[in-house]
Amino acid sequence: MQVTVTYEHKKELFDSINVEGLVLFVLEQMKCPTNTDVSLTFVTDEKIHTLNREYRGIDKPTDVLSFECDNVPFENEDFNDALEYELGDIVIASEVALRQTEEFATTFEEEITLLVVHGLLHLCGYDHIEDEEAEIMEALEDKLIAAWRNSREQ
Repeated sequence: MQVTVTYEHKKELFDSINVEGLVLFVLEQMKCPTNTDVSLTFVTDEKIHTLNREYRGIDKPTDVLSFECDNVPFENEDFNDALEYELGDIVIASEVALRQTEEFATTFEEEITLLVVHGLLHLCGYDHIEDEEAEIMEALEDKLIAAWRNSREQ
């Protein structure tokens, strides 16, 4: 698996966060093919505001956006090893994440972990438009985050 992480803003905030390790862990848990590429970019409020307006028609910053590329066959374990799968791109606003730590009484690492997992689940085909979908996605987020924390404690 190829994970590309780019820090366009406040890179120093991420010194103690293993973003690449988290992505690899989630992709393995989700049974992604090993020939899968994904990218994450951490940006400013201004940049995510522009992307949110351009792609979703919402004229304000958001915390995370996911842009799916290939339709990776998660339901089917018959992956073609000769192909490279481009899962997609995740964009996370560092400043929004910082503000949300105060709003939700979390640490920056906890907030980034949630946003990365949330973005990856979108790329894996999960959504939260309907209440039932949201419950499924949130339960999977909780499960993955707990498993990630547990794996780091051992």
